[in-house]
Amino acid sequence: MSKSSKTNNVTAKMYDTIVRPVITEKSMISSEAGKVTFLVPLSASKDDVKAAVEAIFNVKVNKVNTIRQFGKEKRFKGYVGQRSDFKKAIVSLAEGQNIDVTTGI
Repeated sequence: MSKSSKTNNVTAKMYDTIVRPVITEKSMISSEAGKVTFLVPLSASKDDVKAAVEAIFNVKVNKVNTIRQFGKEKRFKGYVGQRSDFKKAIVSLAEGQNIDVTTGI
């Protein structure tokens, strides 16, 4: 395997680890304190998230907290449905580091 294809596989895996940023009022307030919130797969560990954020955004990560939220039961026209479970990762960045999630990668 060549070095470039190995690098591409690692990069693709890291982009799969970070699904999307969470853009809410609460997450925007915490981003002023150096914390950024991302939606991640249920199988992602804290170490995976830390490595992916550091590689993609070129920042230093101090700490990663994860929250697993179970899907709600919702009703629509008498039918019961279930929303999917999801996991959020709150990434604390080092002093002086920032990520602007409103722009693209």
